[in-house]
Amino acid sequence: MAEPILSVRDLKTQFFGPEGVVRAVDGVDFDVFEGRTLGVVGESGCGKSVTARSVLGIVDRPGRVVGGSILLRPAGGGAAVDLAKLSNEEMRKYRGPEIALVFQEPMASFSQHYTIGNQIGEGIKLHLGLDERAAKKRAIELLDMVGVPQPARRVDDYPFQLSGGLRQRVMIAMALSCDPRVLIADEPTTALDVTTQAQILDLLRSLQQQKGLAIILITHDMGVIAEMAHDVSVMYLGRAVETGSVKEIFTAPRHPYTRALLRSIPTVLAKPRTRLPTIEGSIPHPFERPKGCAYHPRCAEIIGPVCEKFEPPAVNTADGRQVRCFLHGGAPAQEVAA
Repeated sequence: MAEPILSVRDLKTQFFGPEGVVRAVDGVDFDVFEGRTLGVVGESGCGKSVTARSVLGIVDRPGRVVGGSILLRPAGGGAAVDLAKLSNEEMRKYRGPEIALVFQEPMASFSQHYTIGNQIGEGIKLHLGLDERAAKKRAIELLDMVGVPQPARRVDDYPFQLSGGLRQRVMIAMALSCDPRVLIADEPTTALDVTTQAQILDLLRSLQQQKGLAIILITHDMGVIAEMAHDVSVMYLGRAVETGSVKEIFTAPRHPYTRALLRSIPTVLAKPRTRLPTIEGSIPHPFERPKGCAYHPRCAEIIGPVCEKFEPPAVNTADGRQVRCFLHGGAPAQEVAA
């Protein structure tokens, strides 16, 4: 396989508040390849969106990236750039032309005081150096590309005049306005009906085939991951507990959390009027992280005091995936404080 466009290693993002430190992202590793989709999945609060914002350097205060590397390889070859070491001013030339983000809720992400054409054109003028007229023309072309009807008229609409599905398409058009090589889609189908959801996913797949986009797809929906992703990273409480290909993870999940997520998906083979299996408990409060393995209070396969006292290391399995679980090896080298 070719070298990844984006390589993230031991990424750590923390929020420093008056009550203590929240380890929102606590040592995440992943690679993103041209023309492939990496699915990042997990329950709400596991650190998916903060990971995406960390890559772009837009973590809200009082949070900041405190460790790790985010290596972006230039299109023409050469040495990789560590985005984690760049200032906010230096990062501006990479946001848009190299990496773009489709925000989770377009209604809250757009300004309601400006037209969608004005908001799409802002990045175009900044990064591509086009004038007002040329920027509007490109905005119309982008709206047409993502399937917005009557783009020449819609370009002068305000976000509140559009449906949820159209706002999501406009958000994708904005993200693609400067031809990025990596597209991060943060819950792009949340709160959309199933028909519109299918249209948005088809759009992302089509754009990836046309442009060779590398996509990071963040979602809590394992069905979307199965349909869209090539590789999967399952996150829990700021860490990737299992990483591998879609086929491997869906056919033979290794981490108990991954198995529990997959069991909770409804299937056509299930008996009518039966309850879906659920994961007992909930994600711990950030200030009350459990000692040892973070998942052990909810785990049905806990190994007594080992999981309660020690944090499992990342284990590389024979089939090429990575798992953080004592069921698959790894010596309990360090006892972790609560």
